[in-house]
Amino acid sequence: MAKKTDQDTNSNLWGGRFEGAADQEMLVFGASLPVDMNMLPYDIMASIAHATMLGKQGIITADEAQLLVKTLTEVGHDIAAGKVELSLEDEDIHMAVEGELIRRIGEVGKKLHTGRSRNDQVVTDFRLFCRSACSEVIDALLGLMTDICDLAEANIGVIMPGYTHMQKAQPVLFSHHLLAYFWMLNRDLERFEDAAMAASELPLGAAALAGSTFDLDRELVADALDFVQVAPNSMDAVSNRDFALDCDYACAMVMMHYSRLCEELVLWSSDEFGFITLADAYSTGSSIMPQKKNPDYAELTRGKTGRVYATLIGLLTTMKGLPLAYNKDLQEDKEGLFDAVQTVLDCTGALDGMLTTMQVNSERMLDDAQSGFMAATDLADHLVRSGMPFRDAHHIVGQIVHDLEKQGKDFRDLSLEGLKAYAKEFDDLRLVDIRHVLEGHDTFGGTSTRRVREQLELAHTLIADYDESAE
Repeated sequence: MAKKTDQDTNSNLWGGRFEGAADQEMLVFGASLPVDMNMLPYDIMASIAHATMLGKQGIITADEAQLLVKTLTEVGHDIAAGKVELSLEDEDIHMAVEGELIRRIGEVGKKLHTGRSRNDQVVTDFRLFCRSACSEVIDALLGLMTDICDLAEANIGVIMPGYTHMQKAQPVLFSHHLLAYFWMLNRDLERFEDAAMAASELPLGAAALAGSTFDLDRELVADALDFVQVAPNSMDAVSNRDFALDCDYACAMVMMHYSRLCEELVLWSSDEFGFITLADAYSTGSSIMPQKKNPDYAELTRGKTGRVYATLIGLLTTMKGLPLAYNKDLQEDKEGLFDAVQTVLDCTGALDGMLTTMQVNSERMLDDAQSGFMAATDLADHLVRSGMPFRDAHHIVGQIVHDLEKQGKDFRDLSLEGLKAYAKEFDDLRLVDIRHVLEGHDTFGGTSTRRVREQLELAHTLIADYDESAE
């Protein structure tokens, strides 16, 4: 393991202006090294692209560029493997890499920072991280979306009550309900694609804020790092964190959708609903009540939404009063996003496990769908199709519901003659049959079996298109 002397600390990389040593407590306060180890592979990647460009531009020799590239690769591998001893004097991973480079190859290592500042270096690395993180989340989302489609397909005939205001409203296919979350996640996926694109602008070459006096080829570096464009304004380049906010926002949105789904899993798994049974692997017990089976992981996912929201609000607040260009405040841009991305990935895995292992209690769902007068709207619609004004139809069906409720009955207790007593236009007892009612909702995007199968086909096509574009 490489050792350092007092003269080797990275504060000496910028310490020429200073006489006194840094206060140790302030070194701890100001250091980001414990947080930004996540940036190591991206710092190596960007530094290699920068060194290669310096060599091609003749700013350093080709041999020097080659040595820098070779040693950077070795340093990155050794730090990742724990073979290099780091300390808070390194301040951040960027200074740690450069310091280790200098210890290994001396004067040539000192040339790496030619034409760049930590300001443009750090934000380049951060953009690379964001782009990679978005790609990782997209892959995880596609897996969860596929599982939702599979679950919907396996339960295509299962009928459940649909709700508004948490009151039974109309019958829907369980598959239709599940696919609502597919489309939420599809929008989330698009947001992460947009966030990745927003991160694909190269700041390197902006230096501290004014650009560089060296003949840098920024387009060459952009191509090497697969950025789609070069930042056109050096001051904006080093102070822009919109891309990170885009990523934070995408994380917050997907967690909001996860929280909604988890809320339903918690409700559905309760005795009061009984629509699903979560697998033991995704439940916990009680320390005092032996009978309990708690949906803790659904609740925890729901709870973690708050911390991801906080990341977005935190960075928005940090950014709101910053003058141009770089300010130390911007060191606070990364830790929250690192956590938010990992939280989204962890929660995606938890949801994936819950959905693929849970038991769907179809008979309980159907029984609940048959109660609660959920054919009422369709009864009124039938009267309207017979020529009756909707408000009159609404009143008649409301009267039927009122009378049955007073008797402790529901639509299943009605005979055709009893129905006709309210309006002669009622000519078929199937009008109150839940399956018949459900299949009548046959507009595009509706809950009929035909339309849900159509929706499933569209969902599978979208997933296939994403998979094809990723190859």
